Amino acid sequence: MDPPPPSLAQFLAEHYRAVKTRFPAQGRRQWRLKVADAFWALSPEQKASYLISISQNVASAESIEEADFNTDEDPFDDISDDAPGIGIVVRTDYSNEDAWQAFVAKLQDAEAEFAAESTADDDNDDDDAEMADADADPNEAPSTSTSAFPSAAQGAAPSSSSTDAAGDSAMCTADSEALDDDNDDDDSAAGPEPEPEPESSRVFSVVNAPPGDPRRATLAGISNLAALRLLNDVDVRRAPAPPQGTKRLCPPNRLVDHDGWQEAYRGKTLWVYDRRSNEDQCVRLVSQQGAAMYGTATGDSWRARVSHICELQVNLAAGAMTIDFGGLDRWDYPERARNLEEAARPVT
Repeated sequence: MDPPPPSLAQFLAEHYRAVKTRFPAQGRRQWRLKVADAFWALSPEQKASYLISISQNVASAESIEEADFNTDEDPFDDISDDAPGIGIVVRTDYSNEDAWQAFVAKLQDAEAEFAAESTADDDNDDDDAEMADADADPNEAPSTSTSAFPSAAQGAAPSSSSTDAAGDSAMCTADSEALDDDNDDDDSAAGPEPEPEPESSRVFSVVNAPPGDPRRATLAGISNLAALRLLNDVDVRRAPAPPQGTKRLCPPNRLVDHDGWQEAYRGKTLWVYDRRSNEDQCVRLVSQQGAAMYGTATGDSWRARVSHICELQVNLAAGAMTIDFGGLDRWDYPERARNLEEAARPVT
């Protein structure tokens, strides 16, 4: 069995409890961020020593999973880890309620359609299984298989870019406005928010802080990095190696490459509804780590249409898709620059 990839686990095991004791009023994610800050303050030599140490003293997956730095509570667990769904849509702009209601209606329609397709595929699988059973040798032992959300994951390539798996139509671009198939917005925008789908059929949980909730101010206008730090758990990984002849990023930044390491995040995939979403009905799909190509950053994002995000989310969660744009850097550069600037500030 291959050893686990390098991570922050051993450093957390050594420093997490001291940070927790010093800042008792905070929660797991803030404590982890403070430990990560201490990691980034290490010299290149100390980081190299840490890499050697964790390769020689491999912690078991069970011990890491059960450690307090993974099991302690966090103030945002109720809208992240404990919420239904495999992805999280986060509303960060509250200036246009009609546009938001229209977006939610489309999202719920897409989830309902996706659930219906999945049920139909399950029924077809059952019919095929019954036919196979009828032809099977009665002395042969039966086999069983199960899968979650089969229709989006089945038939997808093991690793493909978003443009290969979902088509460029999934992306919002400045000249398309992402509204070519949504001409009935005027009717849906004015109505009340539709009844939510049953939790069992939901791909997403939706975070929409009501007026007066302190979280609304916290979430309003936040960057991708800020969203990751609130709703995912920080970790580190080895940064991709630069191509031959390419110099490392200077000055270094933890979201891209800092002494050969990169900050990463673990948790549910985040989709950010921002001010532009009121016009294009798209959301920012936030990367939890940089892509395989050097120079991409944790927190990078691109805009995806609401009509496509159910299929995208399920394929991403199933490992049937990766976002790499065929090796081209097509992520939103202004959002990357915003993240890099925020990452350079100390965690408070």
